[in-house]
Amino acid sequence: MPTVTFKYGDQTKSVQGQEGQSLLQIGLDNDIPIEHACGGNGFCTTCLCKVKEGMENLSERNDREESMGISEGEDRLACQANVNGDVTVELEEM
Repeated sequence: MPTVTFKYGDQTKSVQGQEGQSLLQIGLDNDIPIEHACGGNGFCTTCLCKVKEGMENLSERNDREESMGISEGEDRLACQANVNGDVTVELEEM
C-alpha cells in the first residue's frame, strides 16, 4: 500500500492508500482538508497541490489537467493524480 504524506498549514499527516486511488480520494478518506469545488471531476483547480516527492509514483498528467493549464513542474490536481507508490504533497492554503 502506498504511503501518502500530506503537508497542509502547519500539519503533516502520512496515511495509507490503495494503489490506483487519486490523491483527493485518499485525502478525503483520511480526513485531510482538500478543497474540491467540482466534486473531483477535474473542472476547477481547487484541489491543486505541489508534489514534493514521488512524482514518478503518480499517473501521468491527463487531458483535463493540461486543459486547466497544469502541464509542467510539481503542480498536480489531486483529483486526477492516481497513486502507485509513496508520495509527499503540499496542499494549497484554504
